[in-house]
Amino acid sequence: MNEAATLDRQPAGTLWKATLIAIPIVTLALLLWLRQLEVNALRQRTVSSYGSVPEFTLVNQDGKNFGSADLRGRIWIADFVYSTCPGPCPMISSRMSELQKPLERTDVHLVSFSVDPAKDTPQVLRGYAERLQAEPGRWDFLTGPRSTIYNLSRNGFKLAVGEEKGIPIHSTRMILVDRRGEIRGYYDATEPDAVTKLVADTTHLFREQPK
Repeated sequence: MNEAATLDRQPAGTLWKATLIAIPIVTLALLLWLRQLEVNALRQRTVSSYGSVPEFTLVNQDGKNFGSADLRGRIWIADFVYSTCPGPCPMISSRMSELQKPLERTDVHLVSFSVDPAKDTPQVLRGYAERLQAEPGRWDFLTGPRSTIYNLSRNGFKLAVGEEKGIPIHSTRMILVDRRGEIRGYYDATEPDAVTKLVADTTHLFREQPK
């Protein structure tokens, strides 16, 4: 009698174990499927235009002149940060760093403008780039005259910038620029889906503006 009861319980126990194993696998597959649906849906949306970025020339982390002439004909993504930022900059830079992997086989360029150029010398920015594992030749960190950078933020990218008690105040947005130098999107780096939206819109531009 006991032996028969034991035999009856074995299939039920095996089924229960199989169910426990299957639940996380099915859940992961469902999440990946939903994420792909989201990316596909985002790719179909219209990417607007918000005006053109004015010409500029600054200095990168290698001490070389770098500007709009070097970006002509390329899709690029920009942000405004500074190396000693106690606020959102680490998150903004982390989001930019995340973009390197999904865009590694493309010609998309990343550009970070320092809003504290007096302290962010090329040498300082080179160290900042190394900490972020920035790919050389793909991601430039720019410094130069404060007035040039602030004017570029305010009048070029239409983003607020300033100082409060000596501390730079700047936007947390990343900006997508197309091959013609037109601004095509703004993405708040503090939002969890910022990278997903940015990659989707960048993919849209690949189709709209092939090399």
